[in-house]
Amino acid sequence: MPVPRLLAVFAHPDDESLTAGGTLARHAAAGSRTAVVTATWAADTARVAELAEALRILDAGKPRLLGYADSRVPRSAPGRPRLCDAPLDEAVGGLVAHIREFRPEIVVTHDAYGGLTGHEDHVHTHRVTLSAVHAAGLERLYPDAGEAWQPSALYLSTHPHSAVRAWGGHLAPTGKTLRTVPDDRVTTTIDVTPWLERKIAAVLAHRTEVARGAAPGLIAALPGPERERLLGTEWYIRHELVATAGAGTELLP
Repeated sequence: MPVPRLLAVFAHPDDESLTAGGTLARHAAAGSRTAVVTATWAADTARVAELAEALRILDAGKPRLLGYADSRVPRSAPGRPRLCDAPLDEAVGGLVAHIREFRPEIVVTHDAYGGLTGHEDHVHTHRVTLSAVHAAGLERLYPDAGEAWQPSALYLSTHPHSAVRAWGGHLAPTGKTLRTVPDDRVTTTIDVTPWLERKIAAVLAHRTEVARGAAPGLIAALPGPERERLLGTEWYIRHELVATAGAGTELLP
C-alpha cells in the first residue's frame, strides 16, 4: 500500500523539525511525498534559508510560505500583517491553495493549545488549518484556489501529560506553563528514533534559533541520550475529516 502523501502546516521555521521532523523523515523514507507550509516569515530572510536546508534534510521539498509576520518579530515579513492580525478568510484561502495543489491524504498541524508553549501564532495556525482542510474539499469555497481536494485526516501534534517528565526540567527555568493533554486524548504515538539523526540535523539547521538559545539551541547543548529522550517520540490527536458513521436521523454523542 502506498504511504499517504503528507502536508505539515506550522507557524514558524523550526516548528516543522522540532514537532514533526521524525514523522516527515519517516514518511519520506517510505516513499511518500511530503511538504511543509510555514505561516510566517518572508522568503528573502535568513530563517527561510535555514528552513530550506532543514526541509532538504527531511526530504520535504522546498519551503511553502503564507508569508505573514511573526507576531513577535515584525521584521520577519516587512509590509505584511502579523499572522494573528491577517483577515482569517485570506489566510485560510492561501492555505487552501497549497492543499489543493499538493493534494495530501494527511495534514499535520499544531494542536488547539499551540503545543507545549501555547505561542499565539501556533494557536492561530491551528485555527487556520482546521478551517482550510474542511474548505479545501468544497468546490464553491475559494473557487480560484484550484480544484477541490479533501484530505482524509488531520493530525494535531501534541504532548501528553506524561511527556512533562521529559520536557519539564528543561523548560521550567523559562517560567513557561507547559500545555499538555491527558494521555488518553492521544490517538497516535510514533517512535521516530530510527530517523532521529535526520530530525536533529534538521533542528540544528535553524542556526539563528540555535544561536539565540531558543528550542534548537537547547537541543544543541544536550548530550545524545537526552536528545533522544526529548525528541524520539512524536504524539498526535487524529481529527476525522471524512464521515465514517452511517446515515442517521438524529444527532448522537
